[in-house]
Amino acid sequence: MSFPQPKPQAPQLPRHLLRTIDCNQGAVRAVRFNADGNYLLSCGSDKSLKLWSVTRGTPLKTYSGHGYEVLDVDGSFDNSQLCSCSSDKTVILWDVATGQVARKLRGHAGIVNCVQFNEEATVILSGSIDGTVRCWDTRSRRFEAIQVLDEATDGISSLKVSQHELLTGSVDGRVRCYDLRMGQLHIDFVNSPITCVCFSQDGQCTLTSSLDSTVRLLDKTTGEMLGEYTGHKMKGYKLDCCLSGKDTHVMSCSEDGHVYCWDLVEGSLTLKLPVGKAVVQSLSFHPTETQLLTAMEGRVQVWGAEPEETEEVEEGGMMGAS
Repeated sequence: MSFPQPKPQAPQLPRHLLRTIDCNQGAVRAVRFNADGNYLLSCGSDKSLKLWSVTRGTPLKTYSGHGYEVLDVDGSFDNSQLCSCSSDKTVILWDVATGQVARKLRGHAGIVNCVQFNEEATVILSGSIDGTVRCWDTRSRRFEAIQVLDEATDGISSLKVSQHELLTGSVDGRVRCYDLRMGQLHIDFVNSPITCVCFSQDGQCTLTSSLDSTVRLLDKTTGEMLGEYTGHKMKGYKLDCCLSGKDTHVMSCSEDGHVYCWDLVEGSLTLKLPVGKAVVQSLSFHPTETQLLTAMEGRVQVWGAEPEETEEVEEGGMMGAS
């Protein structure tokens, strides 16, 4: 005797505001979850980097060492190190526990827009307005980059690394996917300056947002366009896009104060999240749970699939309602 299969549940989306964090570090240029999603990192226009508890919204540490706005940050897989980049043309490797600068890496000729560790945190990759991606060995005492990728003809706005693959987006309108193991390069042309790139969770596709207010899903190997997502506004700012945890939805920041969320397969708009009245500068999706971080002006918002339990709200005063 067989039973009917239970209907698959519709994937949940982070539609409830759990808390708002006043970061007190000028405008928040980027917000990122750490590797396990228990902490968040905020990059400030006041040259600082801050580490916060996601559940409490409390500051845990401030990292000071950049000479200008901090634009991006990434945490190592074991949460022991951070790497950050700045308008001061430098990349900094930090010791998380002590808050000390472990290495300050100089070599870029302009603003450094994006930075990420490889999976073992043995290499930092940084992309700059100077059109290069530089690879830095975190363990050696050498001060120069171990590799420089200079194929772009304009600034690098975004990069992501996954195992032996590196994905870069450039103002020259091209998405470049490097297979570092095979020494191969695939280029896809999008006729608009690119603001953000990322891999899908299964590694088969790439997601690209650009200044023609369009997010595109491309097949990584063939470059075939699998989906186009529009409705949001992205004309003049370098804003983030991402995929939800299980690749069910595409999300993008927008200049109209919302986060737009589309069904990946159907391309239909599923959720338009009202964040505020300014540009949504940055977003980050939780590595395992249905949680989203957004950044607007000097604040970071934490969104969840369910409203917070009342005990937690009482315990933390009005934290859940702020």
